[in-house]
Amino acid sequence: MRVLDVTALLSVALIVRVLYSLRREHIRVEYSVSWLAASLLIFILSLWPGALRWLAGIFGVSTAPSALAAVAMGVFLLVLFRVSMIVSELKDNNIALAQKVAILEYELRGQRKPGPRDFSAGGQAGH
Repeated sequence: MRVLDVTALLSVALIVRVLYSLRREHIRVEYSVSWLAASLLIFILSLWPGALRWLAGIFGVSTAPSALAAVAMGVFLLVLFRVSMIVSELKDNNIALAQKVAILEYELRGQRKPGPRDFSAGGQAGH
């Protein structure tokens, strides 16, 4: 089996996996788009040898599979960079949210005044 055929099969497998994950709600639509676009680009290029020969000339490599590998590596590096940016933003948002929750808990505890019916002290009041 040729390298380009294997690449086409792998890109189809990735497309199917992303669509399955999207259907099962394991991945959100906005994140699946970049994976689908990258997989589709690699699939199209693996079936279009003329475009690969043209890219091989631009990249200065001798074979079409080498050009495809270079394109695939670049595309997936961009997708992974985008995912890293999203994860970083989510981490920052989680930190900010945890700080806000801590402030709200502190303020809520400051407003509570222990009384005879306060059950949070470990026992029941009046017994």
